[in-house]
Amino acid sequence: MTKILIVEDEAGLVTLLKYNLEKHGYETAEVMDGKVVMQTVLTEKPDLILMDWMLPNVSGVDLCREIRRHPDVKHTPIIILTARSEEADKVRGLSYGADDYMTKPFSVPELIARVQALLRRVVVPTKSKVLKVGTLALDYDKKLVLKEGEAMHMGPTEFRLLAILMEQPGHVFSREELLKLVWGDSVFVEPRTVDVHIRRLRRNLRDDDSELIRTVRSSGYAVKV
Repeated sequence: MTKILIVEDEAGLVTLLKYNLEKHGYETAEVMDGKVVMQTVLTEKPDLILMDWMLPNVSGVDLCREIRRHPDVKHTPIIILTARSEEADKVRGLSYGADDYMTKPFSVPELIARVQALLRRVVVPTKSKVLKVGTLALDYDKKLVLKEGEAMHMGPTEFRLLAILMEQPGHVFSREELLKLVWGDSVFVEPRTVDVHIRRLRRNLRDDDSELIRTVRSSGYAVKV
């Protein structure tokens, strides 16, 4: 059964989330103190994490970054839950490793839809097990990206984004195309989100000079052939 870890210090919201997630067939676990989140993540090995931004002792976004650095759980999808609604806060949350972002108060049906959409894109169907473009190699089975033979850190959304770009090297994907292919039709995601994840993907690939992923002004993004 798919397990979702609820990291939230508001007891009423934990109860609401548990009820609705379990009603949709998910197993749940919960933690309310930021100090024990990493220990719980490593013990429970959840399939997805719902992470509150404002936690006792440790910030949720700092925990996102810590999770992304740990080899055993770095691919775990994370949705940030927060009362912060400014664009700068959303960008910061995504930059620190979150895959999605929901502002409180939120619609429970929308949250469930986002959970389902994020879980669907953890496994990427493909005809080929390994994609190779230039110095990059992407292994679907191992969820591994290699650059010149060196393993690159990659979260699930960046992995999916890179896979789509590598499936058609040289093809320029618009932001709208990438939104549909990566996030799907069931969830509204702002076009700005694509830019944030492209920046994170470049940082993970150490591609600050854009040698691997190029920006086509007013058009979109492509992997260089």
